[in-house]
Amino acid sequence: MIVGYARVSTADQTASLQTDALEAAGAQSIFTETAGGTNRERPQLALCLKTLRPGDQLIVWKLDRLARSLQHLVQIISDLDTYCISFRSLTESIDTSSASGRLVFHIFGALAEFEHALIRERTIAGLAASRARGRSGGRPVALNLNDTRAAAAMLGDPRITKQEVASRFGVTRATLNASLKRAGITDPVPVPV
Repeated sequence: MIVGYARVSTADQTASLQTDALEAAGAQSIFTETAGGTNRERPQLALCLKTLRPGDQLIVWKLDRLARSLQHLVQIISDLDTYCISFRSLTESIDTSSASGRLVFHIFGALAEFEHALIRERTIAGLAASRARGRSGGRPVALNLNDTRAAAAMLGDPRITKQEVASRFGVTRATLNASLKRAGITDPVPVPV
């Protein structure tokens, strides 16, 4: 059985160009989806993939209609291959039921791994360069060292609670505790009045 999948990005777009091409290519069943390219939730794609059986073929009008990224595309095609389901893209003339089509996808897989490794290397290099300039990643601290010391001094008064001190500085008790710990200040012992 030949199963087609069509996707448009917005509700005001029409999938008729894709569905016409899929019907002309012999699709007996077509699943149509309205979802942006980066949208992870694609219920029609999930349903389409569930209906496929060994020996079936999934066809799309164009590769970018199927997957969010090259890595996602390679994952879908690998999953299909595991279940002996072939794949065909009409625009790019790729057909994994042939040896040359499978070769193209092996090349795509290698490119996806290469792209992932490059992104990882760039990220690590960027973080190292930032650290060399004295910057660190992550969220900025809510309480600086001076505020943390002032909070510790306030906590020295037995009449003031941690919740009141946290509210005074506009943070939660957990943030106040983390700031005290980061500054190496153990819970201040209240000074008797």
